[in-house]
Amino acid sequence: MASTETKDPSAAARKDEPTATGRDAAAAGDIAGLEAGLDALESRVVDRQPWLRTAASKAFPPLVAIVIVLAVWQLAYHFELKPHYLLPSPADVAHSLQQKWLEGTLLSFVWTSVSRGALGFVASVALGTVLGLVVARVKAVRAAIGPILSGLQSLPSVAWVPAAIIWFGLSDATIYAVVLLGAVPSIANGLVAGVDQISPLYLRAGRTIGATGLAGIRHVLLPAALPGYIAGLKQGWAFSWRSLMAAELIVNAPDLGTGLGQLLEQGREFQDMSWVLAAILLILIVGIGIELLIFAPVERRVLRSRGLLVKS
Repeated sequence: MASTETKDPSAAARKDEPTATGRDAAAAGDIAGLEAGLDALESRVVDRQPWLRTAASKAFPPLVAIVIVLAVWQLAYHFELKPHYLLPSPADVAHSLQQKWLEGTLLSFVWTSVSRGALGFVASVALGTVLGLVVARVKAVRAAIGPILSGLQSLPSVAWVPAAIIWFGLSDATIYAVVLLGAVPSIANGLVAGVDQISPLYLRAGRTIGATGLAGIRHVLLPAALPGYIAGLKQGWAFSWRSLMAAELIVNAPDLGTGLGQLLEQGREFQDMSWVLAAILLILIVGIGIELLIFAPVERRVLRSRGLLVKS
């Protein structure tokens, strides 16, 4: 006769309890592993450092590079790789700058070029922004003039100088025309690239909350395209500054005032290489200074606010 076995429900629950606990532990382990993997993939935003440490870390490498360049330059002068009247020493160039400073004309040369460059750049930003928005949002316009903008961006700015002289004569209008033709395509193309990188989700969200037309451009399109737009502005300034120097080298008249480009041309006319190199040095310093003091901080601020500035 088969024996009857009494089943205890509490015993069965106790028997299954380790299995359930094991499953929970395994699930918890999987979640922990997943979180650890996501944490490892997450980029760390750069923490703000004391400004003295930041300034020292950023200033030291350029200073070392400058010292090396000056040392090589001095060695080339010492061993007369070129005659001294063709290759002056760093001290000769510094003396030329000192003379212009003592004459009280150095700052006026710099201010003339910087003011022209700033005014031309502001006008280029206004025109380039409108043109970039139209090209980015209107397919027919992009198909028609998009390739032309890219071609204009690759065209050397000095190629516009003869045409501008014929159109406007030896005047400030000629200089500003060359600056605009050099900078506007770069700014427009930068904005077009920034708009192309916007997620369609942002645009749909903007239309959902009623941000259309000019309000959509102001509150959705331009903020979303800001990284590409700033890159275009940086490149636009570089083209603007180069275009200005090309125009000032050729457009030279007494009533126009003397900028750094005219100063460079005067040094060539007098066959004074110290003067020429001093003018080149000033052009370089102004261009780098505006990049470091204006555009670089703005770009870092935008990238940091979007979590795009990470430690390498």
